[in-house]
Amino acid sequence: MDIKKEVLAIIDEVLSLGGRANGFDLDTPLLGALPELDSMAVVGLINMIEEHFGFVMEDDEIDGQTFSTVGSLVDAVELKVS
Repeated sequence: MDIKKEVLAIIDEVLSLGGRANGFDLDTPLLGALPELDSMAVVGLINMIEEHFGFVMEDDEIDGQTFSTVGSLVDAVELKVS
């Protein structure tokens, strides 16, 4: 399972980026850098990630740091999947 690729596909779908996320790497900033990533989009992203990977992210597991870069989001997902 390529978690980075799957997370990027979810980001692209939820934010309606039209494939732009395919060019993102682990250092690509998210929160504050993508105008599409507002508070409602964060909720949508969390919901889609939970549904796709089959886990629940508790409130205390999520903060601004989780969504600071693609890499930090991938790390959070990898932690929950393992």
